[in-house]
Amino acid sequence: MNQLEFNIRLYLTGVMKSWTDRIDSTDQLTPQRFILNAMTELFDSLSDDDIELLRLRYIERLTLSEVASHCHLNKATITRHTSPTVKQVKEIIRKATEQAQQASEVD
Repeated sequence: MNQLEFNIRLYLTGVMKSWTDRIDSTDQLTPQRFILNAMTELFDSLSDDDIELLRLRYIERLTLSEVASHCHLNKATITRHTSPTVKQVKEIIRKATEQAQQASEVD
């Protein structure tokens, strides 16, 4: 499981919030808190249908073909609805990684 899939699974299952709250109970913007806040903002902007597509793909671990078949859509439609979110999650992870590296350089 790659970092992208791992973070989407953590977020959609609610585990990310409980881990983040346990790791950091302050209001400081740690990398974990940054990811949680950014993903919350992103996922709150999605439609229920788009979240369902992501859930099928990353929680149920269905292939694009299986998701398309399950939803009676073609693969291109699934990709068109999920790719922007996946790209944004990658960017969120990249920014959090940079933030963590900068913080460790300061220490």
